[in-house]
Amino acid sequence: MLMDLSAALALLLALSGLIWLVNAVFQRANHNAAALAVRVTEPWIVQCAKSFFPVILIVLIIRSFIFEPFRIPSESMMPGLIDGDFIFVSKFAYGLRLPVTNTKVLTTGQPRRGDVIVFRLPAKPSVHLIKRLIGLPGDHVAVRNNQVYINGSALALKPDGNFVGSEFTGADLKLENIGGREHVIMLAANLRSTDYDAVVPAGQYFFMGDNRNNSEDSRFGPVGFVPEQNLVGRAVRIWLNWDFPHWPNWRRAGLKIS
Repeated sequence: MLMDLSAALALLLALSGLIWLVNAVFQRANHNAAALAVRVTEPWIVQCAKSFFPVILIVLIIRSFIFEPFRIPSESMMPGLIDGDFIFVSKFAYGLRLPVTNTKVLTTGQPRRGDVIVFRLPAKPSVHLIKRLIGLPGDHVAVRNNQVYINGSALALKPDGNFVGSEFTGADLKLENIGGREHVIMLAANLRSTDYDAVVPAGQYFFMGDNRNNSEDSRFGPVGFVPEQNLVGRAVRIWLNWDFPHWPNWRRAGLKIS
C-alpha cells in the first residue's frame, strides 16, 4: 500500500526538523570552536534539512487546512468533470482536520445536498473518490429509472440537449435541481439505470456520480454509505485539464465546479 502524501510530508517534516535540532544541540555543545572563531561547515544533510523544513511546513499546512489538488481519474462525473481535470478541493469547507490522524479539530460548515465532494473510500481509505452528495443522514433515497427521490419527493429534471464527444455521444443531458441548485447529469442510453431504495444511516452520506449510468457510487457495495470522517473536502474549481500524453486543455482552467 502506498503511503498517503500527507503522511509522507509529515514524516519528512519531522525528519528534517530532527536533523536541524540535533545539529543545533551539537553546535551548542561545541561552542568552544565558535569562541576560537573557527569556521565550521555544516554537513550537506543539515543544510538540506534547513532549506526543506519551511517549504515542507508551508506545503503541509496548505494541503491539510486550505486547498488540496486532485486529478479526476474517471468518467463518472461527466459532463461537468472529465478524465484529466485537475481540481482544487477546499479542505476547510466542512472542518479542519489534523494531517495523518484525520482528527477534526474545528467544524467550519456542514455538507449540503448537491455539493461535489472528495471522500475516502470506506473500504480502502487510501483511495479517494469524487461524487455528488445526494442524501444526508436520515434521508430516504430512492432511484427509479434514473429519477432520484429524496424523502418521497422527486428531484426536478428538465431536458438539456445531448452530449457530443467520446463514446457517450448522443447521451441525454438533463438539468437536475437539488437544494435549489441546478447541475447537469448525463444518462447514457446504452447503459441501464441502477435502481435503489434505502435510508441513509446517522453520521453517513449517500453519493452519486453525474454520469448516472456509468458511476460506481453509494448504490454499490464497494462504496456504500460514506461516514462523515471520510469526507476530504468540497471540489471548488478546475485549474487544468491534461489527459496525458495530449497537450493541456487550458480552456477548462478556472472553471467553477457546480
